[in-house]
Amino acid sequence: MKKIIDFLELINEKTGKLVSWTSILLIIVISIDVIMRYLFQFTYIWIVEIEVYLFGILFLLAAGYTFKHDKHVRVDVFYTKLSKKRKAIIDLIGGLLFLLPWCYIIISSSWKYAYSSFLIKESSAQPGGLPALYLLKFCIAIGFVLLLLQALVSILKSINTIINDLK
Repeated sequence: MKKIIDFLELINEKTGKLVSWTSILLIIVISIDVIMRYLFQFTYIWIVEIEVYLFGILFLLAAGYTFKHDKHVRVDVFYTKLSKKRKAIIDLIGGLLFLLPWCYIIISSSWKYAYSSFLIKESSAQPGGLPALYLLKFCIAIGFVLLLLQALVSILKSINTIINDLK
């Protein structure tokens, strides 16, 4: 089980570190946009769309990495005071009942959404906008696949914690 956990975590770790560079690119693009707007009172629609694409890619593809490092939003009024075993039980139940089904629903629906966009070669509706809108739409499915992989890791770790506590 440890090899599976390590392999799945490695995928999200590498992806997260790679995608984190998108934030640097996003800062540069936003800075250029701000300078153009305030100094020249002018911008290009494709620059604004690049900002949206980069933010979407960063947010979606880093979801598994964020979950891996426990930096996601958690309502932890009681959770922080629980024992490791009880935390593992809550994580297991939450993963099985909520996270896995939600990931499945999003992956299956977003894949169809992105694929139909790809078939028609969908691009921005804005004049001067970016082509290949389907690339961003595929990031939805890929991001949730990465989140699903990390959800499996969380479930396996929870099972491992519960089993070890029984010994």
